[in-house]
This record gives sequence, C-alpha cells and structure tokens, in this order.
Amino acid sequence: MNPRLDELLARIHELEQTLEADLAAQRDRLHYRMEGHRARFEDEAARALRHLRRSSWRTLIEAPLPCLLTAPLVYVVGISLLLLDLAVSVYQWVCFPVYGIPRVRRSAYFVYDRGMLPYLNTIERINCLYCSYGNGLIAWTREIVARTEQFWCPIKHARQSVIQHSRQALFTDYGDGTAYRAELARLRKRWDDVATKRDADPG
Repeated sequence: MNPRLDELLARIHELEQTLEADLAAQRDRLHYRMEGHRARFEDEAARALRHLRRSSWRTLIEAPLPCLLTAPLVYVVGISLLLLDLAVSVYQWVCFPVYGIPRVRRSAYFVYDRGMLPYLNTIERINCLYCSYGNGLIAWTREIVARTEQFWCPIKHARQSVIQHSRQALFTDYGDGTAYRAELARLRKRWDDVATKRDADPG
C-alpha cells in the first residue's frame, strides 16, 4: 500500500478513538450508558427527561400550517425508500458473492435509538424513526455502491465532490492508465480492511 495512504488511515483511526473518548465523556455528562446497542439513562435522569415530554396534540396544534400541509409529501417518499431498500438488498445478496465483495451489514448503518428518548411524544418518535430509516438506508446504500465501484471502476475523479465515500482513497489517480491496468485485479480483491470493520457482514 502507498505509505502516504497508510499514514492517512492511521490518522483516521486516531480521530475515531478521540471521537469515542469525547462521546464517553458526553454520556457521563448526560447520565446514560450503553448496554449493547441500547442507551439507558439513570433513573433520576430518565424521570427528569419525561417531564420535558409534550403531548402529541400540542405538537399538532402548535405546528406551522405549511409543515402540516407538506407532511404527507415527506412520508410519500417512504414508498421510494422501501423500493430502494428491496432493490439494493437483492442486488447485494445476489451479486456480491459472485464478485467476491464482502456484504455490508445493515445494523452498522440503521440506528433507531432516538425513538426511545423519554422526552419525545408519539409523533416525534415516529418522525425520528422515519428519519433514522431514511438516513440509514442512504448511508448503507452508499457503502454498497462504493464497494461496487471499487470492483468495477476504481478510479478517482478529476474534480472532488463535496464528500468522498469510504473506498475512494484506494482508487487509482484520474488519468493514470498504467496504474489502473496494473492495480485493477488487486483492487478487486482488496477487502482486508473491511474484514476488521464493524460494517463487514460475516454472512
């Protein structure tokens, strides 16, 4: 591997560890702990948060009229999200074993903990679950597409987009045809880093 890339990946790992330490400090400050994938508040903190809950009726009554009128459009998008979910699921389960690409584990991207917060009412919980599903689906789909791109077209773009996906740092440089021809076969099998990541699906 490129030494410069090794250095960048090491720095990313360091930043991830720093972020985890900051999150641990935040959990202490807000009086909750993680039990597996579930956040559990201390009893006193949970009682205080329940006092902040507003009724669902109050949420509806105080909502701006434009928000109420456009809310159905927000949820209609859910139909497209479900169709995308189905298509991407079938694609990954059928094609990835053929290509030798590790499957992406759903649970690493779909996180529904906000729906359990004691200060949210029913409407707010439904909204949080819906947003968690939509964002999780897009992130999960992005990783599946990124791994597909690594197999079929591992070439960096000449112009950088706003955000890079997780695999692009491994790709050959734009315009370097010699490297592309020399590295393509190796890149199609370059999944050793995925095997140690939390989003690797062992099945």
